[in-house]
Amino acid sequence: MYELFSTLSAWMIPGIIVFIPLYAMLRRRLPVYEVFVDGAKDGFGTAIGIIPHLVGMMVAISMFRASGAMELMLSAVRPFFDWLGIPSEVLPLGVLRPLTGAGSLAFTADLISTYGPDSMIGRIASTIQGSTDTTLYVLTVYFGAVAVRRTRYALKVGLFSDLVGFFAAIAVCLYLFG
Repeated sequence: MYELFSTLSAWMIPGIIVFIPLYAMLRRRLPVYEVFVDGAKDGFGTAIGIIPHLVGMMVAISMFRASGAMELMLSAVRPFFDWLGIPSEVLPLGVLRPLTGAGSLAFTADLISTYGPDSMIGRIASTIQGSTDTTLYVLTVYFGAVAVRRTRYALKVGLFSDLVGFFAAIAVCLYLFG
């Protein structure tokens, strides 16, 4: 049974990639290549439109980290986390994850290489990485792409869900592995 699921999962993505164009061409009678090229043209315009938003976000993140503001903020809450028994090594990940996917992934990889994947810190970092999202990146890219200027509650809800995901990941790891 394991071999069946292993083989099926290995061929699922290539199968979908072949099935969709064939279905569009044979069943729907669509000119697949022309439709693809038109979509690529639209995507290129969208990519050009969001570049200023991405550059602005990257500059703000770099300034936040380089100024020492992140370390100052973390040093204020570190004693509380130590008192709770939460490894303070994962605190920067809780701040980085809503800001930058690449930065948080690099930080997670560094934690795993330093402490090991089966350590409590490695498990918590991996679970945080999978339980939270890059909220500011998502808002910048998607809202910038469709020219939404007033995000209303999206930022608050996104950051709150990241906070819940952060603490839930810690609680689950401490409960299961602690």
